[in-house]
Amino acid sequence: RIPLMANGTIDLECGSTTNNVERQKQVAFAPTTFVSGNRLLAKKASNINSLNDLKGKTLVSTAGTTSMRQVTALNTEKNLGMNILSAKDHAEAFLMVETGRAVAFLMDDILLASLAATSKSPADYAITKDALQLEPYGIMLRRDDPGFKKVVDDAIVGVFKSGEINRIYAKWFQSPIPPKGVNLNWPMSDQLKKITVKPTDSGEPAAYQ
Repeated sequence: RIPLMANGTIDLECGSTTNNVERQKQVAFAPTTFVSGNRLLAKKASNINSLNDLKGKTLVSTAGTTSMRQVTALNTEKNLGMNILSAKDHAEAFLMVETGRAVAFLMDDILLASLAATSKSPADYAITKDALQLEPYGIMLRRDDPGFKKVVDDAIVGVFKSGEINRIYAKWFQSPIPPKGVNLNWPMSDQLKKITVKPTDSGEPAAYQ
């Protein structure tokens, strides 16, 4: 996606894209619209509460993500001896946990909550309480177009300051979602509440503590 943005093929990318300092060298980001944390999803029966519980076990993450890069580094740094599998997408990674090919899946918590909520047995899964790192999501756009960025920024800040963000959040994260009526039951985090009051496009995780 970043090459397509950099060469002008696309103007905006709206997805679960983490805004970080490294990416800001190539692209710009609008004010952060969601703050996730990368956590572990595992079957409750596995009793996984932290990364240390996965010592010598198999973990999966999605190829090309910040979570994959982070866990690969931590595996070496903490000498955990984990077998890290790379999945082509989030659905494949979840399937690996579902079928027992991996004990846990490391990814952004809201993506994990969505996968668990839409699975065959949502009650079978748990997501760890502590995040390895906070992940600010933002709409990605070109670096060299400050006029366009201002239009996008103003639109997002307007949604925050009007309070409309609260209605939008309740609709998609705390209510049944058509057509299947799945409810993610995911309350707004303190970090997200903070940035709706003081919007920021910072790529530093510390700005969201």
